[in-house]
Formats: sequence, C-alpha cells, structure tokens
Amino acid sequence: MTHRVDDMPLPVWLPESGSGPGIVLIQEIFGLDAYLRGIAEKLAALGYVVAVPELFHRFQPGWVGEHDEAGIAKSMEVAGKLDLPLAAADVVASVAYLRGLPEVTGGVGVLGFCLGGTLAYAVAVESDPDTSVSFYGSGVPDQIGTLDQVSCPILFHFGTEDAFITGYQKVADAVAEHEGAEINLAPAGHAFLNHLAPWYDETAADQAWDLTANFLKRTLPA
Repeated sequence: MTHRVDDMPLPVWLPESGSGPGIVLIQEIFGLDAYLRGIAEKLAALGYVVAVPELFHRFQPGWVGEHDEAGIAKSMEVAGKLDLPLAAADVVASVAYLRGLPEVTGGVGVLGFCLGGTLAYAVAVESDPDTSVSFYGSGVPDQIGTLDQVSCPILFHFGTEDAFITGYQKVADAVAEHEGAEINLAPAGHAFLNHLAPWYDETAADQAWDLTANFLKRTLPA
C-alpha cells in the first residue's frame, strides 16, 4: 500500500504478523525497481514494516531505471538532479511517519544502497534512527569524520574491489575507534548485492545479507 508524506509517495510493506519495528529502505539511483521491491519483501519477511520514500518525486516521479549501460547512464543523470540535504530530510520525515503508524511497534531504522547508503549514514549523523545499515555509499568516506555524531548502532558494507569507492579504509579506521559501529569489507565490486546489476557477487551478497539480518536482529529485534 502507498502512503504519502506531504507530496512524496511512500510505499509500505507489512510483515505477515501485520506489525513490527520499522525500516526506511533507501533507494539506489534506479528507483523503486524489481531489486528494491525484492529487498522490501525480504525485510518484511524478517518481521519489519518497510517504507520506501520516492526520493526523485520532485523532478522525476515514478522513475525506474534499467541496469544496462544506457540505463545506468540515464539513472546517473536523473540522480544528479537530486538535492542531497532535501533527500535526507525526506528520509527523516519517513522515519517520523513510520514511528506514528499503529502497525509500527518498536523502533525505526534506516537501510540504504549506493545513493541510499550515503543517505543512511547522513541520516544517522543528522537525526535519530534506532539503527542504520549503509551499503557502499559513495559519499561516506569523505564524510566519515562525523561518525562521532552517530549515536545508534551502524553497519557499513563496502566492496574492496569497488572501482567507484576507493576510500573504504578511512571508514574501517574510523569504525575501529567508534563503539557501536561495524564494517564488512567484501572482496567484491560496487553494488555487489544487486542481482540485477553487472557487479553482482553471489557469495559476497549472501554473506552481507546474513550479516545484515543478524545485525538488525540484535539492534532492532522483530
């Protein structure tokens, strides 16, 4: 079912029980595609109420990009129009909205991939989610100096062969000094969890998903 936060569509998935803790799932540049819908369903199957804010709603409503070369280029062009502080505010508003739903019992976390991974970290810095999972956020290494402002548990995932993000060691070094932060460095490229993307790595994806499910079980139990 699709809710709305101001003018922004907010599709929501409920777990089989009908209620549980909340997770705001933050998109990649491809929008709410089959991959992201699949992740929402997997999180709902773990017992979470999942909401996906449509971050491009102001300038490219309903955007879904393909994962071939042309689709990636077009998706990057669309994502280039995004105002990141405004997008972070949309995620914060989505967290607040979930907290007000009667179906949401317990806390509300954030989980994002790529663009969404950068925002999952930014929102943990700026706001108060109960937990945060950031997958290969390209903006994270340059912003990791603000990790001391994160008060919730946070899990980072990076691929050590990621051609787009080479600063993951800065994140690993900061995590080592910050209680409540964890990191998974997978021997894989960018977007390794996305089975529709060209860099999908099944072994790394399965391991990262298991780590994520266990992290959520510890920090936001359903």
